Amino acid sequence: DSGLWNRKPGFESLSPSQYPISNTKERPSLTVEPLLSSRNANMTRERFEVLVAEALASLPSEILERMDNVAVTVAHWPSRTQLARAGVKSPHTLFGLYEGVPLTKRGAGYGMVPPDRITLFQGPLEAACHTLAAIREQVRRTVIHEIGHHFGMDEDRIRELGY
Repeated sequence: DSGLWNRKPGFESLSPSQYPISNTKERPSLTVEPLLSSRNANMTRERFEVLVAEALASLPSEILERMDNVAVTVAHWPSRTQLARAGVKSPHTLFGLYEGVPLTKRGAGYGMVPPDRITLFQGPLEAACHTLAAIREQVRRTVIHEIGHHFGMDEDRIRELGY
């Protein structure tokens, strides 16, 4: 797994793959490398991470400001444990997973805990989407879907909203 994006003050000297997101009003700075093809054949991890970073950067500041103690990461495929947590049998159908304590469930005793984790799975997304444009769109939808869980929404509500 690699972390994609940090907005936590004090970590400026680390590379983007080394730290989690926490809430602050700053937007990430991105260097977007050109993607050489409109097809997803053999997309590198770095190129996929750029798509995830673009999806995060495209979110309204009101959403980004309210995200707290959550790391956004990329993995190639979900583990058996992640599939079980999600209640999913086929790894091809799990595009992302939120693991943590939703903001709506955090009480006064919440603190000194590792960051929640949103993981996007490159393998299933690439297998399901056959063009770069389709991957980009599904990555954005998946990021929004998993952030919905971070904000305490259940599957039904997120799907009702179109994600």
